[in-house]
Amino acid sequence: MKTRQFWYPLPERLIAQHPAERRGTEKMMVLHRATGVLEHRHIADIVDYIEPNDLLVVNDTKVFPARLIGTWPDTGGAIEVLMVSAAPDTTALVWNCIIGSGRRCRAGQVAVFGPNGELRVKLLEPLAGIGMWKAEFICARPLMELLDEFGHTPVPPYVKREGTREEELADRERYQTIYAKHVGSVAAPTAGLHFTPEIFAALDAKGVRRVAVTLHVGPGTFRPVKAENIEDHQMDFEAFTVPPEAADAINACKARGGRVFCVGSTTVRTLETVAAATHEPGKVVTAGSGASDIFIYPPYDFKVCDAMLTNFHLPQSTLLMMISALAGRERVLCAYAMAVRNNYMFFSYGDCMLIV
Repeated sequence: MKTRQFWYPLPERLIAQHPAERRGTEKMMVLHRATGVLEHRHIADIVDYIEPNDLLVVNDTKVFPARLIGTWPDTGGAIEVLMVSAAPDTTALVWNCIIGSGRRCRAGQVAVFGPNGELRVKLLEPLAGIGMWKAEFICARPLMELLDEFGHTPVPPYVKREGTREEELADRERYQTIYAKHVGSVAAPTAGLHFTPEIFAALDAKGVRRVAVTLHVGPGTFRPVKAENIEDHQMDFEAFTVPPEAADAINACKARGGRVFCVGSTTVRTLETVAAATHEPGKVVTAGSGASDIFIYPPYDFKVCDAMLTNFHLPQSTLLMMISALAGRERVLCAYAMAVRNNYMFFSYGDCMLIV
């Protein structure tokens, strides 16, 4: 398929720059994929669509302040570092990073960060990808403690920020799910941002079981598809874990004929990755950890996901292609056109869509 087949017009005014005033009040469009019928609801109404026989699966990754702004001590020039992932087979202080700097970077260069310069970052070696480096973080105190003090929440590039401390603190609270647990993401699994304790309490009261998997979201989630043919696009690897209790619950749900409701594209990618590697009789998925670069686009035979809560995604993005594989490209683009006409807010801080 051609990448241009997933383009749609979007007025800039509908790109959400801030979260809803109160979490859990966002609009929710419901798309019935068997018929194409659309409903206009709110996120709290999701309780009406999930039955006790079903299973809700979330991604409990936690966003950390992975963006650092510092200086080169020899020139005073600015440098920006985005921590992407801990480098494999190294210490916890060696990370793969995206480096932004006005100077040409070389191995061995050291930049300083923080009000007192107590965090230093040494470039070790360039990696594949524009601006990608393996770098060592040198500090006397725990790294995450320093990041909490002067790191910045890496909100998406289409969310414009003035850089005030008030905005930073607000993003730290709202660009995070209420069930975030395992630190490692530089982008939030945004479909989960809509849930509140009250919505979970209503699902609990209805008898709906909930389990969590973990996929640490990297900056590749915002990387546009530049290939003319979508089949030529390569996804970045992202680390995931499916614990035994989640795998057991998913297999039990499938065995009894229930539906697996996935919260967000990262949950879908995790479950479809492990399903592709599962060959045990009677099991749809197995527990385990690894790295996923699965790219889901039409046509695709979903092994686990029966229904999905998701936000409204960028034109020509891998996320839009995934939901088109689930609900059909034409129906998804018609739903997006309806969302524009009804002033739904788009992208990470926007409204959501439930595909059932």
